[in-house]
Amino acid sequence: MADKQGSTSGLVWKTLIPVAIGVAVVVGMMMREFTLDQFRTIPWTPVSIVGILLAVVAMTGREFGLMWRWRVLTDSGLTWRQSFRVTMMQEFTSAITPTTAGGSALSMVFLHREGLSLGRSTSITLVTLMLDELFVVVACPLIFLLIPGGEIFGFAEDKLAAGLRVSFWIVYGGVCLITVLLYIGAFVAPHRIAAGLTRLFGLRWLRRWQPKVREMGQNLTEAGRDLRHRPWRWWAQAFSATVMTWVSRYLVVNALFFGFAPTAPQTIVFARQFIVWTLLTVSPTPGGSGISEWLFATYYGDLLPVASMALVIAVIWRLISYYVYLIFGVFALPSWLRRPKSRS
Repeated sequence: MADKQGSTSGLVWKTLIPVAIGVAVVVGMMMREFTLDQFRTIPWTPVSIVGILLAVVAMTGREFGLMWRWRVLTDSGLTWRQSFRVTMMQEFTSAITPTTAGGSALSMVFLHREGLSLGRSTSITLVTLMLDELFVVVACPLIFLLIPGGEIFGFAEDKLAAGLRVSFWIVYGGVCLITVLLYIGAFVAPHRIAAGLTRLFGLRWLRRWQPKVREMGQNLTEAGRDLRHRPWRWWAQAFSATVMTWVSRYLVVNALFFGFAPTAPQTIVFARQFIVWTLLTVSPTPGGSGISEWLFATYYGDLLPVASMALVIAVIWRLISYYVYLIFGVFALPSWLRRPKSRS
């Protein structure tokens, strides 16, 4: 009983940390940038309510895309209900861990919990990470081909814009490199990963887990061999689901701008979301807390009639796309951990 209470307490603290960071940044920015008169200029109209509802619909589309991808990658081995559980647990762990640590990588644990072998779970997780990185690699040239870089990075503070531009291209280069490494790990040489893990767990203080790791390595090698022989239609479905998840995530902000600033150019709003989410992949804070709010308010201020309105939209954006997963995880994770493994 004490262990359960301790784990629940630890979970609550891990959830409160990113919330506290985000709230502190928002309050600090409000004290610096907001006045009562400015708040009164924010248009709370039926259109703004419609925009919020459309944002919720867009976020639902993202979750459906993630569930669809699990179904495709597991050959319908996961039910829709299981896919929903894995998706929500993945989102929760991403929300309470630094994005640099890769909360999504824990998907292999959730897949294994739902009945898949650890080797196959690892292989599928590598594929999902690769598809996400591949989307960024492919989307970047398309976005910059359609929209001039000056409009994407063109906001008031030239030094800040230049800094974000340099940071973005460094991160993008890293994403390209990671995509190549994930491709090698999933297709070209999964046996090398298996061999490396076996050697690592040959160390004296890790040796007790070596048999399980060796079995996982064998499953990983077999899964890699299976992936190499998948038909193009299977890959097309998986990548289509990936595109749906990311485009839906970007459209959340497009919907909010439709509700609060309908005159803002939607193409630029969408393109800047691509930049924001790419930069957030290297955030050191849990779920990008604090950095997300600051980056959003800074990045979108020039597209709004009142720059301080960006902060209000940023808060709504984070409530829809982030805090909802924290709330879900606090209530769902303890019962999920107590539930025995099953395939249904």
